[in-house]
Amino acid sequence: MEWFSPLFCCFALLALLSPPYHAAHALESDSALARELLESASDSEFSGWLKTVRRRIHEYPELSFEERRTSQLIRSELDSLGIEYVWPVAETGVVATIGSGAQPWFALRADMDALPMQELVEWEHKSKIDGKMHSCGHDAHVTMLLGAAKLLQKNRDKLKGTVKLIFQPGEEGHAGAYYMIKEGALDGVQAIFGLHVDPMIPTGTVSSRVGPLLAGAGRFTVVIQGKGGHAASPHKTRDPIPVLSMAILALQHIVSRETDPLEPRVISIGYVQGGEALNVIPETVTFGGTFRFVSAESYAYLKQRIKEVIETQAAVHHCTAMVDFMEESLRPYPPTINHPTMYEHAKRVGENLLGKQGVRNDPMIMGAEDFSFYAEKVPAAFFMIGAKNKTMTSAKGLHSPHFVIDEGVLSVGASLHAAVAMSYLEDHAK
Repeated sequence: MEWFSPLFCCFALLALLSPPYHAAHALESDSALARELLESASDSEFSGWLKTVRRRIHEYPELSFEERRTSQLIRSELDSLGIEYVWPVAETGVVATIGSGAQPWFALRADMDALPMQELVEWEHKSKIDGKMHSCGHDAHVTMLLGAAKLLQKNRDKLKGTVKLIFQPGEEGHAGAYYMIKEGALDGVQAIFGLHVDPMIPTGTVSSRVGPLLAGAGRFTVVIQGKGGHAASPHKTRDPIPVLSMAILALQHIVSRETDPLEPRVISIGYVQGGEALNVIPETVTFGGTFRFVSAESYAYLKQRIKEVIETQAAVHHCTAMVDFMEESLRPYPPTINHPTMYEHAKRVGENLLGKQGVRNDPMIMGAEDFSFYAEKVPAAFFMIGAKNKTMTSAKGLHSPHFVIDEGVLSVGASLHAAVAMSYLEDHAK
């Protein structure tokens, strides 16, 4: 029996070096599923429906927590697909469910609100509401999630669990995600995935990174109280304008002189208001801004130092200052952090759908997103999805009145949403 030992070792080595059959089969199955979903979403009838939905939303943009028309459109489309939903959630939000109702539960999210901005793009479906525009792509986000709903409903017999579709109000500064969670949108959910259009990268690509992707954001307003008077007699006043000037300069030292250069932090002043006449020293001046951070410790430190610096500068000049961080009315956003396992899952699905070259690794940026509230509660992955084609030679960034997208992104986003959800349920089914 001496011949058995080396032969056995040979087979054992081959077994170790070869991928398990079920793992290889699962990868092939994921790839086939992704391709099938993309083909379905790219069908002329399906993609035409997506464009129609997106343009209807784009024509009637609504601001945070005012998304009644958009919410009605979503519910009408869900009704036509035979999908159950709960409404209202956080005033105008909608939460739909597809599947067996059993675990695992996986969530997909889209935001609905527009921005207070006049659209300057001249096209057939330009905003019909003066001073309001979908310049951050939320009309596309809603459309992609409705597209995913259609794909998932068509494949509901293949779902190995339940998918929640979260249509969320108030992302633009109003922490809609926080209120959706508070009203139960994440109840029972084990993980979540979200997309955001990016007009600066090509359609057919996605980008993200593991760990911190976006910064946290806080805001503050300041009222400096002095004593007004004639500009020719400043000694009879308590001029608040030098306080404002010195405070703004001193705030910049918090980042440049007190912060580890390797730790991302930002303090920016966005507005200044004070006085109306050239020869009058005003009684009060106001200013405000935003600060960005990547940890709870940074948030607490910046908040403390912003308050100390402003109040100290006011005291030096015999004035007073009131600093308001508006934590109840404009809740601060935590950093958006991609969970390693969820990021790898979404990345793998993206590569199956778009090829390895279609998934990019992004550096962290100091923008903020309220998807971060979901990521604090459950494993999450947030990806940017390309919405630029070769004909868009003058593409503008997010929040621009000239913002446009390649509507080809709608089919890609719908199929990616559906593929991420279906493969997650397949991987985690008991």
